[in-house]
Amino acid sequence: MSDLWKLGDDIADTAAPDGPVETRWERRQFSAKLVNPANRRKLTVIVVGTGLAGGSAAATLAEAGYRVRSYCYQDSPRRAHSIAAQGGINAAKNYRNDGDSVYRLFYDTVKGGDFRARESNVYRLAQVSVNIIDQCVAQGVPFAREYGGLLDNRSFGGTQVSRTFYARGQTGQQLLLGAYQAMERQIAAGAIEMHARHEMLELIVVDGRARGIVVRDLVTGEITCDFADAVVLASGGYGNVFFLSTNAKGCNVTASWRAHRKGALFANPCYTQIHPTCIPESGTHQSKLTLMSESLRNDGRVWVPQRADDKRAPGDIPEDERDYYLERIYPSFGNLVPRDIASRAAKNVCDEGRGVGPGGLGVYLDFADAIARLGRPAVAAKYGNLFEMYQRITGEDPYEVPMRIYPAVHYTMGGLWVDYDLQSTVPGLFVIGEANFSDHGANRLGASALMQGLADGYFVLPNTISNYLASGPFEPLSADHEAVVAARTAVEDRLSRLLAVDGDRTVDSFHRELGHIMWEYCGMERTEEGLTKAIGLIRGLRDEFWSRVKVPGTGEQLNQNLEKAGRVADFFELAELMCIDALHRRESAGGHFRAESQADDGEALRHDDEFGYVAAWEHGETPTLHKENLEFEYVHPSTRSYK
Repeated sequence: MSDLWKLGDDIADTAAPDGPVETRWERRQFSAKLVNPANRRKLTVIVVGTGLAGGSAAATLAEAGYRVRSYCYQDSPRRAHSIAAQGGINAAKNYRNDGDSVYRLFYDTVKGGDFRARESNVYRLAQVSVNIIDQCVAQGVPFAREYGGLLDNRSFGGTQVSRTFYARGQTGQQLLLGAYQAMERQIAAGAIEMHARHEMLELIVVDGRARGIVVRDLVTGEITCDFADAVVLASGGYGNVFFLSTNAKGCNVTASWRAHRKGALFANPCYTQIHPTCIPESGTHQSKLTLMSESLRNDGRVWVPQRADDKRAPGDIPEDERDYYLERIYPSFGNLVPRDIASRAAKNVCDEGRGVGPGGLGVYLDFADAIARLGRPAVAAKYGNLFEMYQRITGEDPYEVPMRIYPAVHYTMGGLWVDYDLQSTVPGLFVIGEANFSDHGANRLGASALMQGLADGYFVLPNTISNYLASGPFEPLSADHEAVVAARTAVEDRLSRLLAVDGDRTVDSFHRELGHIMWEYCGMERTEEGLTKAIGLIRGLRDEFWSRVKVPGTGEQLNQNLEKAGRVADFFELAELMCIDALHRRESAGGHFRAESQADDGEALRHDDEFGYVAAWEHGETPTLHKENLEFEYVHPSTRSYK
């Protein structure tokens, strides 16, 4: 308890069945209300976002017979950030006959999330994973195959089996094209009404239900309202609050934050994932960072010089003067430890002065052994496009010299709170994919983001949303309804306020400064002193933003500065809540590492007796904390060790 937040009533997921976890999803599907196919034509669903979650959900709902209206701010649905995913998608198929199973994927995910996720949701994710691969193969997704034609697998961090299906280094692109063509089929059939270049700026809530959205046409500036019987948010994560991240520059929190301000609880905002294999920052001119797929750690070996301040070229450092620190510290998992652990280990060796490259902020990812063992053609067949991308960005040939990598913000495990049906605390508002908090706890395992997005969109949401829609259609709305007018007016007033400041600082300058504060105090390592300082800095910078920001142009035209200003304004509010959440959680868990809470060997130290819950925050001048206590019947919390 603090003057920064107050404690509210506990919450619970009342949608999840009890009983054996193996049959909960089957029993929930049976108990959920259904909508007659003839009645589905009378029901409208708005889907915000067209990535893997949003695209698959829109296509599946439309094919089921619902009227779907889909929105994205990109110029095409296939430009969603899911297209940037590289390494692969997990599924418990056990094609390698190496001991994998639905239960093992469930176990690995709960453990990988540092025992901060719901067992019910995670088990369902593992169950549904096997269907995703069949669905995508049927769509024609060109997964990698072995010589005999069978689908190939590789390993990712936090597991000791090979369960990751992949399409070279372009898995997200190929999966998104599958969802996109399914969407386009429904668009052509008239079942989906597509609105590209539109940004959601407000949620319309009528009589406690989500009934529509307010959007801005990004080309003309026109503000319009759209109504539906249910709203689905599939708008992705909020990693760009750090300014520098692997996310596309357009990725933002606005859709989720507008819903949060209208009553949707925001869960675990401090759980952010720092990816260990990214190309290091090269200078202050940079506006984003580039991911190097975790799949590279299958064959690449991570090392630094044993001696601090060793400036020799990597080829001049003998083998016995190198520290393959992940293999040394974590012999059971080696270079394939989970992301949070690999990232902190990289930070630690750099803090010791053993980092490489400019500023000492980098470690080597070396493929010399793999090239010697497999041959260059085999390595090129696996990772060729990733090597080419690295060479184009850095000017260095990873076939000849080791890659230089360093951790960077990549994914957010936090998001809007949802129950087992993926419904938020606002009835009729469903949240899927990275926009919700539900499956990954405090740390997501590699190749599980694509799995969750497609599980939610293709298989879970279409089966749970019917339980809510069975009570519809709801009362028709008109533009002059009191709640609609209030939502639209709030959007117009906010845009006018941003334009009226007419200050002397660019939006990007504020965003960059906010990102620096967040990375410094709410990044890989957090302290009570640092988080308290960050909250004060964020509040001061936010006040300065509203008095000094310069947004040229008008609202009645294409105005990317205005778009960015609205998004950064929401990032300021989110950043403060992230720091409050991190401050209140006086333990280390997954991607949230408090320096005050670590074991003797420097590993994260949880406090299950105090913090074994989901922190769901209610919006207000002083945020209110609602706790959802986590119960573990199958995977009992233990010290998370990968040694």
